[in-house]
Amino acid sequence: MRRWSMPDLSTDGAGASAWARLSPDLRGSLLMILSMAGFAVEDMGVKAAVKHLPAGEVVVIYGLIGIGFFAAMAVMRGEPPLPRAFLNRVMLIRSVFEITGRVFYALSLALIPLSVASAILQASPLVVVAGAALFFGERVGWRRWTAVAVGFVGVLMIIRPGVAGFDALSLLAVVATVGFACRDLATRAAPKVLSNAQLGVAGFAMLTIAGLIILGYSGGVVLPDLPGLGLTAVAAGFGILGYAALTGAMRIGEISIVTPFGYTRLVFALILAALAFGERPDAMTLAGGAVIVASGLYTLFRSRPVAR
Repeated sequence: MRRWSMPDLSTDGAGASAWARLSPDLRGSLLMILSMAGFAVEDMGVKAAVKHLPAGEVVVIYGLIGIGFFAAMAVMRGEPPLPRAFLNRVMLIRSVFEITGRVFYALSLALIPLSVASAILQASPLVVVAGAALFFGERVGWRRWTAVAVGFVGVLMIIRPGVAGFDALSLLAVVATVGFACRDLATRAAPKVLSNAQLGVAGFAMLTIAGLIILGYSGGVVLPDLPGLGLTAVAAGFGILGYAALTGAMRIGEISIVTPFGYTRLVFALILAALAFGERPDAMTLAGGAVIVASGLYTLFRSRPVAR
């Protein structure tokens, strides 16, 4: 009997001729959009679940679900779920940034509006573009560097440091943004011998550790109720989809072309925040989000190498 396996989103598989005919940049961009849709629903599920369960407990349950899924996928593909390559220096660095991003973003989802957390997170692709130039030698001209700087102005418009509207808790999302950006860059540098399924196991293992860190700080473990478990399972399902698509996107195509499509997450998040939680972001938050997205889209249109 032929063994079933889920296709690897970052490679050309047999029978995937239509997908394989697309350019690597287009495939990576489409995967990034799919990833952002999945993550937006995941965020909504986590924010709803923490009304029933402690944030750390939600993250631990979610992480265990993800580990089980990707470990099963790896086994079905004949791959060890925990290969020795996990001890590679790049993977250890990736794990540290994964934990950092997950801890601080889970806290931000629990403590600040979804629309605000998602808007701040839109600066992550700008950090990735800057990192791609600094660490991978991708050519980023002065115009795109200016766009990166403008994007951070947009972040400042949202968090408003030093003014009456400033909420210090919004800095949680800022730290998460840096963590996720560095994780994505490390994904690019991860050993090619690791499949997307194996990277998924590593990522969700770090998510579980992040949840344990949050629980260790906050305490308060409770017996999960049905609504809490259901919402966590929904978040995990869409998070798994988003993680698989993101890993594939970051391993093909040019980083500075693929990452700007991460701004679609804000569109999805604003719609879901309004429908699920009745959130209505103020004018400054919307303006800051627009500045961040515009600067990111500019990096897309300037994606061809330019003189420094």
